[in-house]
Amino acid sequence: MNKERKLIIAGNWKMNKTVAEALDLVRGLKLDLANIKEADIVVCPPFTALSEVSKVILDSNIRLGAQNMNEHNVGAYTGEIAAVMLKEFSVRYVILGHSERREYQKETDELIAKKAAAVHAASLKPIVCIGETLSEREAGQTQKVLETQARGSLARLSKEQMVETIIAYEPVWAIGTGKTATATQAQETHAFIRGLLLRMFDETVARRVRIQYGGSVKPSNARELMSQPDVDGALVGGASLESRSFADIIKNSI
Repeated sequence: MNKERKLIIAGNWKMNKTVAEALDLVRGLKLDLANIKEADIVVCPPFTALSEVSKVILDSNIRLGAQNMNEHNVGAYTGEIAAVMLKEFSVRYVILGHSERREYQKETDELIAKKAAAVHAASLKPIVCIGETLSEREAGQTQKVLETQARGSLARLSKEQMVETIIAYEPVWAIGTGKTATATQAQETHAFIRGLLLRMFDETVARRVRIQYGGSVKPSNARELMSQPDVDGALVGGASLESRSFADIIKNSI
């Protein structure tokens, strides 16, 4: 598939997989995906598995991501994880502002902006999530919600940092529900986000930033979604927990 931007497909394992289970999964992915060069592949295990997974994928084409990070460097922040701790395991990417953290941990755009700045300060790459709920979509507020979240969550980033940032559009109504935005809906929304980046930054940023789709991506819909001009990859939840389905998503995407 000839794309203007290289695809980036990341598996968000959420609160799943013991260390042993994580190793089984990532060993399977290493075998299935060994020859893939057309897409950047990222796995985001829970913190407890980062160390062991990092050792297994060290010599592979799979990169490591974390599911969250604290906005402070180190210090008295019980239960939190600092960038320097992630870098010890060769983490390259950090998911920020996932809808579940926005909902359950009440994370605000302002907090996510601080985290995004901290991720860049550590020379890591943030995957910043934005997305609307079903009620917001039905009320015709999708663009308003996305603009508010994007402007707030990206407020502290320079143009240079923004180019190295990934945006994940995750329609909250499609996460874990089996519902998926149609390829046309995904393209329309991604195109809106790209236009928003043009207004917030400049044409170079808008053209170069990769925008992932994240909402019940499966092997069966990956090809059509990824074929859209403004869809630059996927943030995969449930389907990334089994090596065959995640590998098939990547193979179908390219």
